[in-house]
Amino acid sequence: MLELFMTRLHETTVILYSLSVLLYFIDFLHNNRKANRFAFWLLAIVWFLQTIFLFLYVLETGRFPVLTIFEGLYFYAWILITLSLVINRLLRVDFIVFFTNVIGFIVMAVHTFAPVQIESAVLAQKLVSELLLIHITMAIFSYGAFSLSFVFSLLYLIQYDLLKRKKWGKRLMRLGDLAKLEHMSYILAVIGVPMLVFSLILGLQWAYIKVPDLFWYDPKIIGSFIVLTAYSVYLYVKLRKQMYGKILAYWNIGSFLIVIINFSLFGSLSTFHFWYT
Repeated sequence: MLELFMTRLHETTVILYSLSVLLYFIDFLHNNRKANRFAFWLLAIVWFLQTIFLFLYVLETGRFPVLTIFEGLYFYAWILITLSLVINRLLRVDFIVFFTNVIGFIVMAVHTFAPVQIESAVLAQKLVSELLLIHITMAIFSYGAFSLSFVFSLLYLIQYDLLKRKKWGKRLMRLGDLAKLEHMSYILAVIGVPMLVFSLILGLQWAYIKVPDLFWYDPKIIGSFIVLTAYSVYLYVKLRKQMYGKILAYWNIGSFLIVIINFSLFGSLSTFHFWYT
């Protein structure tokens, strides 16, 4: 009975999520404030339903849901919605929710239509430990921060292009000023980098203890350090070289593409992160 309820709850959440993103898209095209407000409250309902789903899943499995790709994608989508709602309320950057939740909806769609493997769930139970849970949770939070940092850089480039072409209008005003967009992109990267560092330290410590024949040249490990290097360079050129503008935004977007490659491609090639395949 609980399993059927959770299935229906998840289906309802996906439908409402799609409607919310659609309304945000209408608002983006036509500056429709009514569509924006309705989309926001739909997204708030989606967040509430997702929170219920996570809570019920924890009750059913007896652990925090991050140990398989099925669980990790759902938690990642929940993180994106949570951060986008909070930032939108604090900063009033109207389009941050739309662009962030395009990513979130894609993640949810992948999560919904990906086959659930029983073996993954069984293996996840064997891999439970506080160290591993903290490692994966912090990694997902860092990816969430990098995702929002990417969105702010993307909005920066859109705003820059509108200003350069002198396309004055409501959309220009609602995107926010360039300095604010660049600053928020930087702040979120600052948050993401130390969280990724802590995640890597804990993950390597857990692997050293639990995983026999650990290969340090594993694609996932190498990919994670490439991600860390890319964002560290971003922070370095921002602080030490006083670099601003389009080049910095492009570097940040490129760094996020490395995050995607690391999560999807390197994760599937990894022998170290076999529970994530």
